[in-house]
Amino acid sequence: MLRHIKSPTLRFALQLCFVLMVLGIATLAFMPHPPREVDTGWDKANHILAFLALAAAGRLAWRQRALPLVVLLLAYGVLIELVQARIPGRSADPQDVVADSVGIALGLLLAAAATAVLRRWRQAQG
Repeated sequence: MLRHIKSPTLRFALQLCFVLMVLGIATLAFMPHPPREVDTGWDKANHILAFLALAAAGRLAWRQRALPLVVLLLAYGVLIELVQARIPGRSADPQDVVADSVGIALGLLLAAAATAVLRRWRQAQG
């Protein structure tokens, strides 16, 4: 499915984007008080959007199966919660990992849809 993204430059850009998102999300997650400008107003939406972006970028950037990415992202979500439990002003919430899971599923669907569109476009181009 993802073999339709053949450009090494595009793959590298997606991989770099993924790494930068991981670092950015960790920075926000580990701040005692993240800036309001990056807050949707609902904590679960923040988690869904963050992990949707990670899953979509990760799935498009690497060709391997989705399962290793899902396991990695879920472990990342659990790690965030474990660290937040030790940060003053933050707390761990198991429901955040559920929201992360929803984001991962949506991100994989988005990546699949983007790949299908790209495949159709390439077929139309000949």
